[in-house]
Amino acid sequence: MKLTEIGKTGIKIPPIIFGTSALGNLYTALADETKLEIVQQAFEHVAAPVVFDSAGKYGAGLALEKLGECLEKLNIAPENVIISNKLGWKSTPLLTPEPTFEQGVWMDLKNDAVQDISYQGILNCYEQGNTLLGGKYFPQLASVHDPDEYLNAATSWEDRDHRFANIVEAYKALVFLKASGKVKAIGVGAKNWKIIQEISKEVELDWVMFANSMTIMHHPKDLLDFMQSLHNKHISIVNSAVFHAGFLIGGQFFDYRLIQPDTEENKAIFRWREDFFALCAKHGISPAVACVSFATTAPGVVSIALNTSKPSHIKSNVASVVTKVPAAFWAEMKANGLIANDYPFL
Repeated sequence: MKLTEIGKTGIKIPPIIFGTSALGNLYTALADETKLEIVQQAFEHVAAPVVFDSAGKYGAGLALEKLGECLEKLNIAPENVIISNKLGWKSTPLLTPEPTFEQGVWMDLKNDAVQDISYQGILNCYEQGNTLLGGKYFPQLASVHDPDEYLNAATSWEDRDHRFANIVEAYKALVFLKASGKVKAIGVGAKNWKIIQEISKEVELDWVMFANSMTIMHHPKDLLDFMQSLHNKHISIVNSAVFHAGFLIGGQFFDYRLIQPDTEENKAIFRWREDFFALCAKHGISPAVACVSFATTAPGVVSIALNTSKPSHIKSNVASVVTKVPAAFWAEMKANGLIANDYPFL
């Protein structure tokens, strides 16, 4: 696999990044043996360095803890792994019957998580993350986690301004960590790409991560224009959630919400998937491969972040980032209105 530099940081990564939310018991509580096999399979199918994307929010710190444990059990040299830690949530004792954040999503947790987006909050999250990882492995990439959700919780325009100022302060902490050599590259990840655009005007970034944004199903022109502008500035792009949380490959969740064809909008989403599946079958192409291949076509995309709770899927996930899709498939996708007819990168 070809390695690509993130921005101008000297950090080079492969075209696939492994998400770790499954290590934090997203939707289901996996056995420790399964989690170990997931990490092991990543190293079996990708030459070092292998990149993992994690966060204190994932399982209220459980994902970071299990990632560190798995790396230690596998005797992975620190130089052979790159860790991205999205900061802004810290693990706290569980004082209620169920965790108070994202209820119904994380299973069998022993801790809760609270958000702290501020200068000191980011430094605290960074230190706690290092402790959870076990003290041997440290993140080279760091970002503020879900700034869009943080802003969406504002109760007034004044509150939003205050929250945005907190985000800017949080990035000052990341700049400090980078200047002191504790992290190598700073970025931002969000589901709402327009928040990334807003933050990029205030902060000097090395990379950004889009989620549920630039996909085979959804790729608006204004987003593509923004991606081109990032590429022109040597800001690298990681594309994630390219299956819309699994829906485009047959899952029940669309953008992390359970979906049924019970509204006209939802019916249209299901129809799109049916037509997409039919065209994939006609051309003998896996829907996952089509989704991943498309997600790499926009300018500036250096890697795709993929997550799985099944160790057996690691091999196919890796294959999906290197498999070439024939031009005839893309032509028919355009002809059938499944991707924009004027999409310029195919």
